[in-house]
Amino acid sequence: MRVIVTRPRRQGERTAIRLAELGHEALLLPLTCPVHDPKAARHALARSAGAIAATSAEAIHTLRDIGPLDAADQQRPFFAVGKATAAEASETGFESIHHADGSGMQLADLISDHRALLGGKPLIYLAGSPRTEGFETRLGELGIPFETIECYRMRNIEPEEAELRGLLIDKPADAVLLYSRHTAERFFSLPLIKRHLNILENTRLFCLSEAIATVVPDFLRSNVEIPGMSDEESLLTLLAAA
Repeated sequence: MRVIVTRPRRQGERTAIRLAELGHEALLLPLTCPVHDPKAARHALARSAGAIAATSAEAIHTLRDIGPLDAADQQRPFFAVGKATAAEASETGFESIHHADGSGMQLADLISDHRALLGGKPLIYLAGSPRTEGFETRLGELGIPFETIECYRMRNIEPEEAELRGLLIDKPADAVLLYSRHTAERFFSLPLIKRHLNILENTRLFCLSEAIATVVPDFLRSNVEIPGMSDEESLLTLLAAA
């Protein structure tokens, strides 16, 4: 299948390799790119001593911009969503890593189960903008003290209409991979798609979660596929079975 990948380019290129291994043709269509704020990340580490959480590997990429972690930071408990983010944390130097498969809300539940690791200190949440509020909302419900540090933001990319025509009209893609609610909103708000929504009527839409699927227009809901777990491996397994 010809598969449109809407992830930022760095992650999209990794996904393209996996798709090629599965026998598919990846069509990269990044709709956002990260802008890091390493100063915010550095300041957060310097003035805190508790556990750290991240729901995206992009937060860890921001940490890498400030250089190697010192020994004390390496030993801080690190909570992550997904195996991929946990692996990035390990490669960055963290030694005590705990991850939850699925969503930020599941990560909050995991942290609640390991409250002793917080040591009575506020959790430092390294976040991006925009983001969904599920993780922070659930932490509040569980009574877990935390501080959100925005250390990166996702800047919108506007693809050329000629590029979109090539992907969706001249030689239509068979599937689109949607990894975040924001990216899904961006995709369906692209002028060409808004004007010609019917060009997607035969395109399968693979959404990482139910929350992302809610963005899909009603006209296309029957095209939506959602994996049982909110991680890329499950998404690609679902695609492979299509």
